Amino acid sequence: MPAPSPVAPLEVRRKFMTEPDLGAGNFLDYALAANPNRAVPYAFTHRTDQRGHIVIKGHSLQDLAATRDRYAKWYWSNGIRPGDPVAVFVGEGLEPLLHFLALTALGAVPAMINDAMATTVAIRYLDHIGAEGLVADDPTRLVAGFRADPNKRRPRFIVPTSELRVFDGEHSALPEVYPYRHAPDEIVALIHSSGTTGTPKSTMLAHRQFWDGKQPRMERFPAEPYDRLLSLMPHTHAGGLSYFMTATLLGLPTMVMSGWQRSVVEPVMAAFQPTMVASFPRTYVELATGELPESAAASVHSWFNTGDSAHYGHIRRLVTLGRRPAKLIKPWLLPSGDAGEETLPGSQFIDGLGSSEMGMALFGQVTTPESPRNDRCVGKPLEVVREAAVLDVDGNPVPDGTVGLLAVKTPSRTPGYWNDPELTTSFEADGFWLTGDVARRDADGNFYHLDRTVDVIDTAAGPVYSLPIEEVLLADCDAVVLDCAVVGVPAEDGAGQRPVAVIRPQAGAQDVAAADVLDQANKALAAAGLAELAEVIIARGPEDYPTGVTGKVLKRELRTRLATLLRQG
Repeated sequence: MPAPSPVAPLEVRRKFMTEPDLGAGNFLDYALAANPNRAVPYAFTHRTDQRGHIVIKGHSLQDLAATRDRYAKWYWSNGIRPGDPVAVFVGEGLEPLLHFLALTALGAVPAMINDAMATTVAIRYLDHIGAEGLVADDPTRLVAGFRADPNKRRPRFIVPTSELRVFDGEHSALPEVYPYRHAPDEIVALIHSSGTTGTPKSTMLAHRQFWDGKQPRMERFPAEPYDRLLSLMPHTHAGGLSYFMTATLLGLPTMVMSGWQRSVVEPVMAAFQPTMVASFPRTYVELATGELPESAAASVHSWFNTGDSAHYGHIRRLVTLGRRPAKLIKPWLLPSGDAGEETLPGSQFIDGLGSSEMGMALFGQVTTPESPRNDRCVGKPLEVVREAAVLDVDGNPVPDGTVGLLAVKTPSRTPGYWNDPELTTSFEADGFWLTGDVARRDADGNFYHLDRTVDVIDTAAGPVYSLPIEEVLLADCDAVVLDCAVVGVPAEDGAGQRPVAVIRPQAGAQDVAAADVLDQANKALAAAGLAELAEVIIARGPEDYPTGVTGKVLKRELRTRLATLLRQG
């Protein structure tokens, strides 16, 4: 007899779409009350035993609720009350999500912090948000940081996560009204930016706002009995929280990963056999490199990407893996059916452009093995977007085909930045939210993502956009280029900037000469009608290709390092 499925019946999922009080602060309780399969494990974690075998453990809705309530008792007994910001500085995986559930059940505001954040940056951030408490896997470095900088406001308590994990809670109380009942606009979490330009921005997520736009996933997101999701998102990030909320309401079997490197991911994929993978581009770069993980990805029909849009050079390799249903009803909706339905070789890659501030991926482009190449196209806006536009610097819409600032009107957008109303206002323009991206729209309504506003290269001949250049290097110079970052550095004569590429070479091209790569790259760029590179720098090690806490390359740091590169002669 097959194991019972944890997936919520379709009628339950459809009801979630119209629940007026459902939101990011209470989704577990709605799932627990409505899903008849609440005792069946749906959230999975893994460990490696002494023999090197992957051991998988399942957690049901009831299991998560029991752990949540125990953690909530600890927080309540330690004085945490509604509205209190509490920092969760915990390694990725299921653990930070449990703290999120416990704190929101009390009406507190979890400030989710990636544990890779540098101590000095974390101390500034904690001071900025005014954290009442701090829970960390290893709080010793943070305690030392506060001692070294006594001018920063120290949280009332700083404790290790192990204290909550061993807490019994049997004789501890919860508040009289529990779980907390959120108003639609109440803040349920704080999500930080990378902090590469100073103290990280603290994006607020609100109860209803963070649920707005995700309702259609209850019907459209693949949730057949055979579907399984591998979540490689950082779960202290809005993307990880979004996929976890979706999986919880659907009852979708989901492996909640703590690591994202291929060496960790591929063995778990082989053991879990997901039909879907959700990740930032960082993992897709590794999975698309070298020998493809054909066995581990044999069951995959869909790859979901969010945050920064992915590169075609990586996407085109990934979609050769797995199998997919023969007919697609909508771009990221698979038809109802069973595992025996007709399938085609290869998978689909759903590239979603979004951010914590947007509340979700608001644009979606689907690539299959049959799709023609269409560099930097992120597709059309989703239905939650009331209006998407490309604006000039004065906030006026520009004609189709003209490059400008990407802007959206949508209920899914953040209420703003915590303790920083001026920063919030700087991203608003006549009802639009400025996403921080440079884009253009074509006559068919498709949007093209060209750059982040801070990364546009200001050359003497006009603006040059880094992402289309990177696209060509990764797709047309892929025998040499594994990954790359293009930045602007001051020109030899001081007249503006010129584009320079820092590349991570493929494993078989470690000894490649920069001059040879420059020649190959510029020929490909000329053929594509794009600006040529002034120099190529080969990153011989990780220290030459700095990345932030979520795996993004730190272009600001590269610009600083290379500021005198073209003037050294």
